[in-house]
Amino acid sequence: QEQLVESGGGLVQTGGSQRLSCTASGRSFNGFTLGWFRQAPGKEREFVSGISWRGGKELYVDSVKGRFTISRDNARNTVYLQMDSLKPEDTAVYYCAARTSVIVTTVAATYDLWGRGTQVTVSP
Repeated sequence: QEQLVESGGGLVQTGGSQRLSCTASGRSFNGFTLGWFRQAPGKEREFVSGISWRGGKELYVDSVKGRFTISRDNARNTVYLQMDSLKPEDTAVYYCAARTSVIVTTVAATYDLWGRGTQVTVSP
């Protein structure tokens, strides 16, 4: 079974930037979709961004459009989330997830492989 490992979380000031990485072990994710979700204390888990592994089709939640960029390195089986112009409301645990479909969705229940998460904290 494939595994996902996130890295790159930490503390950053408002307006700063941070890049998250998610590395997949096992088979190639060709034919898969990779997504980023986040969850703050007392809040529901929400979709942030997703990308189809083969075609590179991207999708973003409205609140991060123009600030976050998702990308992938097929040779390294790694997906990235570049976060710019960070705001305190971006503070959350960020999770990498994968689903066995080329279609990008925003629904967490449609993703069947998850990383353990990485904390991102944005200070005022």
